[in-house]
Amino acid sequence: MTPKKRFSNLADASREFFRRRRIAMHNASDNSEEWYVYLSPAGMIAASVALLLMLFIIVLSLVAYSPVLELLPGYRTEADRSRESLVQNIIRLDSMERVMNDMLSYNRDIALIMAGKSPVARTIVSADSTRTSTILVMPSTEDSLLRAQMEGDGPYSLSGGATRRALRESIELVTPVEGIVTEGFGIEEGRFGIRLSTAAGERVTAIDSGTVIASVWTPDHGNQLVVQHRNDLIAIYKNLSQPLVSTGQAVRAGELLGHTAATDEGAALFEFELWHRGRAIDPEGYIVF
Repeated sequence: MTPKKRFSNLADASREFFRRRRIAMHNASDNSEEWYVYLSPAGMIAASVALLLMLFIIVLSLVAYSPVLELLPGYRTEADRSRESLVQNIIRLDSMERVMNDMLSYNRDIALIMAGKSPVARTIVSADSTRTSTILVMPSTEDSLLRAQMEGDGPYSLSGGATRRALRESIELVTPVEGIVTEGFGIEEGRFGIRLSTAAGERVTAIDSGTVIASVWTPDHGNQLVVQHRNDLIAIYKNLSQPLVSTGQAVRAGELLGHTAATDEGAALFEFELWHRGRAIDPEGYIVF
């Protein structure tokens, strides 16, 4: 085939592709023409592409802006369930964080009270959240007079050596746990009590009769109990596996309060603090460990 003839065939095919055909609709009874339209193969292809594009846009809009896919069975995939589980876990984590912050604030307030300072006032802003105000509680006249008596040299002074000696001679305290003292008392180093190395699950008992005034958990010291004993003594038992007494419960000397919590190495580190009238005192001066 010559190039001229081949070019002629291509031109004829191109004209046929764009040539319009007349499509008519006739009445079957009298063969009259009722409707007609002119179409070419190129026009039919263009109309089909435009129709498909319009359908794609409509389907995409329904998927993006309507919950129509939720009606299809089996559409909810594992990824959707994982996303919902993640949202629920985030909500639980936020609730745990609020509870932990409340517990830490309570623990700080107890420490301030035992140190003879004024606790920070908390302002409740809603039913499920607390915020700490930076404004301290303003002391009253009676509070100032009491501070002067306790900080001075009078009979209520916290620093009187005779008072401590009389206290030491008037009480007999039970050893809270069997163990070896690994860190002693030292306020200058920031140690307000002692630390003992014990076996995991060792019995922790009350040093004297008293009342449980707090049962809290902190990230640094785990479960801990605060017990008000006689003679203005407050004992703090830290690193318990699970307290066996609750707040407000009265305990007797030697009564089981819980067991020591195990560390990763299998041993246990039990911490014990003893406070007298708002000041930390050395437990080894009153208890034989």
